[in-house]
Amino acid sequence: MGDIIKEGQILGLGNPLLDMTIAADEEFLAKYDLKPNDAILAEEKHIPLYQEMVDKYEVDYSAGGATLNALEVAQWIIGKPYTAVFMGCIGRDFYSTVLEDRAKEKGVNGRFQYNSEKPTGTCAVVLTNNGANRSLCANLAAANCFTIDHLRKPDNFKFVENAKMYYISGFFLTVSPDSILEVANYALSKNRLFMMNLSAPFICHAFSKQLMDVFPFIDILFGNDCEAAAFGASQNIEYSNLQELALKMSNLEKRNTNRSRIIIITQGGNPTIVAKDGAVKEYPAPQLPAEKIVDTNGAGDAFVGGFLAKLVADKPIETCLRAAFYTATHVIQRVGCTCVGTPDEEILQD
Repeated sequence: MGDIIKEGQILGLGNPLLDMTIAADEEFLAKYDLKPNDAILAEEKHIPLYQEMVDKYEVDYSAGGATLNALEVAQWIIGKPYTAVFMGCIGRDFYSTVLEDRAKEKGVNGRFQYNSEKPTGTCAVVLTNNGANRSLCANLAAANCFTIDHLRKPDNFKFVENAKMYYISGFFLTVSPDSILEVANYALSKNRLFMMNLSAPFICHAFSKQLMDVFPFIDILFGNDCEAAAFGASQNIEYSNLQELALKMSNLEKRNTNRSRIIIITQGGNPTIVAKDGAVKEYPAPQLPAEKIVDTNGAGDAFVGGFLAKLVADKPIETCLRAAFYTATHVIQRVGCTCVGTPDEEILQD
């Protein structure tokens, strides 16, 4: 697959974060007002939890952030270095070095913006129920300081111009919606694929305006069942099931009429819902024994990464989904959104 793919064909924007993962209990979640299978931005009341994690738990550190995770997984399948380019803001500290080195090691071209006043962002990942549930609490820090000026620098904007497709996490709506719209408008002007992820229920509610400003530009939208339900509620969409909701989402206003909008809703071990061109299909998800599930954090990012790896090679959606299921299943069997070894030959040749 690497022979037909050029460098810089996928551009991603997002919040680079260092994940701090621990296994804890419901009491720890309650102490910091966290919920299982949720993702939030840290408030003042959450700041002490990071030190408590370090003091009282065995912490596993790994490079993270939704968009960067997805691009690194895509690179694992693609195999050709620097097919993916990432932009986001980090500090100038040890953690930023970890993120830079990880991105380079995984074959992602990191075009980072640096902030000397803020530390590199971190994300607390609290696993409960033997890893089946995960609660994310992100302290964005430097990641919150990305500016459109960085995107517009000629040395960086050339990556916007050269990209074949664009992928941006919904989390980035909290940081630089103007940068997202800049990329979205460019994608529209060149008839190139523009993709986003709902990322978390709070994005659909607290950042509804920013989301709906960019929604007409979205060609492919990813999200899980909880996020889709939050979107439906925030937009007052009436529906009887997720299939109907996905169809209604696909039919919302769209700027680029040359491309159909595709809505992809994952449901964990239940079938993934895909809505396109007035039709809804379900694709069964692989069933993994519970004892093999180690950490569900990053499963959604890995799903997107597998999908992008085949999409950039112009494969049909069924092939993209097979790779997406494969990478998601691979990732949840280890801590963090990490890929080890070599992908199965069947996936590489698909």
